[in-house]
Amino acid sequence: MKRYATEGNTSNKQRQSHGQTFAKVLDGRKHPIRGLWCRNGRFYGRLNIENAAGVKETRRVPLTDKEGQPVQTVAQAVETLNRLKVNRTDNALPTLRRAPKFAAYVTTYMAWIRAGEASGQAMKKPATIIKEESHLKGWIEHLGGSRLDKIGLRHINAYIAKRLEAGLSKRTVKLDLVYLGNVLNHAHAEGLINVVPKLGREARKRLKSTPPRRPLFTPEHLEALCTAAMDTEEDGSPVTKNWLQFCDYIRLLAYCGAREQEALKLRWSDVDFEREQLTIGSDGDTKNKTGRVVDLNPKLKAHLGEMKKRKAPDSQWLFPSPQRGEKDIHARSFRESLKLVRAHAAAKYPHLARKAFHDLRHHFISMAVMAGLDYLTIASWVGHQDGGVLIGKVYGHLADSHKKEQAQKLTFQSPAKKEGL
Repeated sequence: MKRYATEGNTSNKQRQSHGQTFAKVLDGRKHPIRGLWCRNGRFYGRLNIENAAGVKETRRVPLTDKEGQPVQTVAQAVETLNRLKVNRTDNALPTLRRAPKFAAYVTTYMAWIRAGEASGQAMKKPATIIKEESHLKGWIEHLGGSRLDKIGLRHINAYIAKRLEAGLSKRTVKLDLVYLGNVLNHAHAEGLINVVPKLGREARKRLKSTPPRRPLFTPEHLEALCTAAMDTEEDGSPVTKNWLQFCDYIRLLAYCGAREQEALKLRWSDVDFEREQLTIGSDGDTKNKTGRVVDLNPKLKAHLGEMKKRKAPDSQWLFPSPQRGEKDIHARSFRESLKLVRAHAAAKYPHLARKAFHDLRHHFISMAVMAGLDYLTIASWVGHQDGGVLIGKVYGHLADSHKKEQAQKLTFQSPAKKEGL
């Protein structure tokens, strides 16, 4: 059996005088292992690699395992070095350069994400970019001036613990990890780091959570919101000035399952009464960046018909902005109206106090599930690209109230018996 020797096997005098220099790693016969070096207890491999300018140069590469941690033994170092040599032969090694600091690289990454934002050609939606930037600020504060290749699992675990200790939800911490992963994966693709740290099993278990079920939003809730919007305050003033447009808006959300921003951008050209179809995201401006068609159900068809009778003659939008002036623009938001309506309705309808526009999307899906529609059809209407898997997970429980009714139909009689034979 070979006995491997490293810099640690040298004399104390040599370690003291050459603590910062590279030393050859020796095998059991005191022979140097080709291309393998050691300094301060860490292993390095010596390779000829092309630099950023395409010129070959000799570099000592720190040897790490698949998790990005320094290798601990000579055997591991030899194995890692051999793997790097194979990668070099296959032209799979990243260009060697000094990894930038995390804070500086986030700036570079965000500039790449924002490219084309002014012309609407950015890679992500403006709201998503703002959200990602907000999460990354926390990582910048935590990691300080750390270089990308020095970020390890211990840094990530420490931040997870810090955020959970501060009372943040597991979902928020998961988003922290998603956005950190975006930056590190981008750095990996650019050849700045060899590996992207992955969460350990214990960390994944700690962040595992079950999203709470949303209370069923019923047709009675929808009518109560509209009633509150049409009401007046004690001084006789309306709860919200645009109550009619607000009611049209929430009814549309409830009858077609559109997301908040998707509905605001609907044009009358998206409504096809002849084919009985509504196209959502005809310009591709949706969460999935693809348009979809919703077949008109009786409620949706009747509601769109009533809205068309009141259509503004000078606007192409279903919900034109009341302050559009000479420009034909759609309404920006109905959130302020929703706050006013909820506050007014709180005394009489306390169950409406925390309702949001997204509850109306859930209302549409819930009603479709309980009507017995297949999940694939519902998924195509609401823009889910998983073929109905999410609907089955989140909304399948809504059909529980129908199970007892269905059970009563199970009589265990043969078809012949039913026919009186």
